[in-house]
Amino acid sequence: MTKMRKVLLLPFLVAVLMATSIMTGAGTAGAAEEPDIKDVVILQNVPEIGHEAENGELQLTALHVYQDGHFKKTDGQVWSSSNQNVASVDAAGKVTATGKPGRTWITVTDGTNSDRIAIHAKPDPKARAGKGKPPVKVTIVKETGERYNIVDNAILQMTMEEKVGQMLMPDFRNWNGENVTEMLPEIERLVKDYHLGGVILFRENVVTTEQTTRLADAYQAASEKYGLFLTIDQEGGIVTRLQSGTDMPGNMALGATRSEELAYDTGRVIGEELASLGINFDLAPVLDINNNPDNPVIGVRSFGEDPELVADLGTAYVKGLQDTGTAATAKHFPGHGDTAVDSHLGLPEVPHDKERLMEVELYPFQRAMDEGIDAIMTAHVTFPKIDDTKVISKKDGQEIHVPATLSHKVLTGLMREEMGYDGLIITDALNMQAIADHFGPVDAVIKAIQAGTDIVLMPVGLETVANGVYDAVRSGDISEERIEASVERILKLKLERGILKEENPQPVEEKIANALEVVGSEEHKAVERAVAEQSVTLVKNEGVLPLAPDADDRIVVVGNTYIDDLYNAVKAKHDNTVLIKASAPLTEEQLAQVREAKAVIAGTVTSTVSQRDAASAQMRMVNQLITETDTSVIGVGIRNPYDIMAYPNADAYLAQYSFRTASFKATTSILFGEVAPSGTLPITIPGADGGVLYGFGHGLTY
Repeated sequence: MTKMRKVLLLPFLVAVLMATSIMTGAGTAGAAEEPDIKDVVILQNVPEIGHEAENGELQLTALHVYQDGHFKKTDGQVWSSSNQNVASVDAAGKVTATGKPGRTWITVTDGTNSDRIAIHAKPDPKARAGKGKPPVKVTIVKETGERYNIVDNAILQMTMEEKVGQMLMPDFRNWNGENVTEMLPEIERLVKDYHLGGVILFRENVVTTEQTTRLADAYQAASEKYGLFLTIDQEGGIVTRLQSGTDMPGNMALGATRSEELAYDTGRVIGEELASLGINFDLAPVLDINNNPDNPVIGVRSFGEDPELVADLGTAYVKGLQDTGTAATAKHFPGHGDTAVDSHLGLPEVPHDKERLMEVELYPFQRAMDEGIDAIMTAHVTFPKIDDTKVISKKDGQEIHVPATLSHKVLTGLMREEMGYDGLIITDALNMQAIADHFGPVDAVIKAIQAGTDIVLMPVGLETVANGVYDAVRSGDISEERIEASVERILKLKLERGILKEENPQPVEEKIANALEVVGSEEHKAVERAVAEQSVTLVKNEGVLPLAPDADDRIVVVGNTYIDDLYNAVKAKHDNTVLIKASAPLTEEQLAQVREAKAVIAGTVTSTVSQRDAASAQMRMVNQLITETDTSVIGVGIRNPYDIMAYPNADAYLAQYSFRTASFKATTSILFGEVAPSGTLPITIPGADGGVLYGFGHGLTY
């Protein structure tokens, strides 16, 4: 009888418990859904977070703070304004000022916990326009107290392994020989097991807009307590990772435009496209000064050779990028521009002293620091006049200078203490040979952290490196305070850029729909066209341009690399165009075709000194066209503006700076006189005798 009574009572007890849950709010959106929720906090009350109202509007964000210190973005809370005459707030936390003076408290509550922030509106005499009352200026007055120190409170309760994980940023470009284009269980497990703070994506990972959005969404879902930095090298120009979207012409093209507005718009376009995809951290722009024509790795990735130009355009680009909520990175500190060695392949050296570096290489970085750059990437380059410390190379046992990436004197002494930078420091990829050849994978990471870096990019062997850092912390080789200083900077930037785990993430299909509208939009393509058309530089013209051929006049396009793109762009303007695809001196039959043509357009592509040498195959070919035919020879430096050094006697020469489609179209429009050339050289083109062939700022027009 007792047993039967228990069975009969069970449904009744379940019903009572369910009713109790409903009455107390358990099971509904909000605090009671997570029993370990400790508090609700308005993000803008956190001391490190900016809080400017723009045009009288401000988007507030509510966070749930949990017992273990981690925090998540929450929605579905109740927002209210104590004085609707001053400002209202909608259900999503968007505050709109009425334009009337006064103060109101904006409050958010989840039914158990609540927080508030003050909105103060007062007349702004500086904005007075004509007669009448001046418009009001809206300011935010934060609450204060221990509850708002959410970063410090989180770090206090993180395990050592969780802290180290925030500093690790591996790549998962491939897995078992296949490109990673969707989340794999093995990768998801690594993200969780090593508490990763970020991942870098490459071109192999980002194929289409829909696929990229799904992959980014899956990465965020895999992260544990804190949102992931999803980074990418989307510089524009020759370093463009997205396979869908807008291919901006690149930094040197921007340098040729001399336009801060276009630099800002370039950063904005890139940022808007990345943000729509779920990529929140761009390893761009390059702020290296390309003052060495022989540089094999920077080149057109730089805005130019002039420190002021690089600083002006670089900071405009950064502002455009960061205004979209995407984190920006200035690279490669202290400067990779004056090198003739590619740090992917070897260890370059910059011999200059600090005075020269401060005036030239470091100037754009200082400007970026002063204007609030989110992150700075280090260079795998030695600077013996700053740090003359030597170590024994594991490659050959020889003494080498410590590269900047691993130098405490460079990262902490110079960058932090002398230049006053308090943002994020990230290494260049640690699998590059400048590091990998000379330092073991674990030793390199330990030295980088000891030097002052916050994020180690692409460590070689995630498990080995992570365990090596754990051991170094336990042994005291790396202090936990050193780790915590980095984690504090990482979490603060994540808060500032809204990189947060969400209790109720937006459905991925909605994210995809938005990304499809943003990525490659017509407005973005218009910016791309403007940069391309205003950048292409007419360096030389012996009266052969613009072309005005009759319908039966033949145009010949000659070259090899990217030559199909140039040919297609020319043929779209003039149907009687033929292509000779060659990278070596032409045959007599090919020369006969050229001799019968109205003009020959020779496209050359170089990235190294040897390719630019007049003895190289493609340069011998161009000079053959000049010497063995009477046809007008128009050279196009598809990538490097320096190509004319190898064929200075061409009848005309255009520097294009980019092998992106928009740049080929812009060059062709200039060739046929549809667009007047306006680009000017952002670098100096040296002559063979060591003098100047064409100077900085040179550029012709029609």
